[in-house]
Amino acid sequence: MGDLLHNPYFATAANFAVTGLAMIVFLSLFELVTRYQVWEELKKGNLAVALATGGKIFGIANIFRYSISEHVSIGQALIWGTFGYVLLLVCYFIFEFMTPGYKIDDEIAKGNLAIGFIAMMISIGFSYVIGASLVR
Repeated sequence: MGDLLHNPYFATAANFAVTGLAMIVFLSLFELVTRYQVWEELKKGNLAVALATGGKIFGIANIFRYSISEHVSIGQALIWGTFGYVLLLVCYFIFEFMTPGYKIDDEIAKGNLAIGFIAMMISIGFSYVIGASLVR
């Protein structure tokens, strides 16, 4: 298996597959901690949910981009990418905690685009900080 990972085509496919599966798992975990049903809200056309979810997708992918580029093995990239995801999840809870006057999830569910946009930017912004910290 180690020799296969030296083949750039196989390595790319393996990184794609691992990141794709991680994306599914991590988005499912985000779905569990939000107060709204992401996919139901997206079907309704809730742009605030689309922005917040898009930020999470970008954030997870960006963390894995850094993790893959910094670690030789897929296993190490997955471990560090998972650690980065946990930190991104912590950012989500801190954002909710820092706004005691209202609930972030409730505002996003109501379609508040400003809150959805800020949620997206927090996910994107912190994914760069987290990713840059995932060094060998």
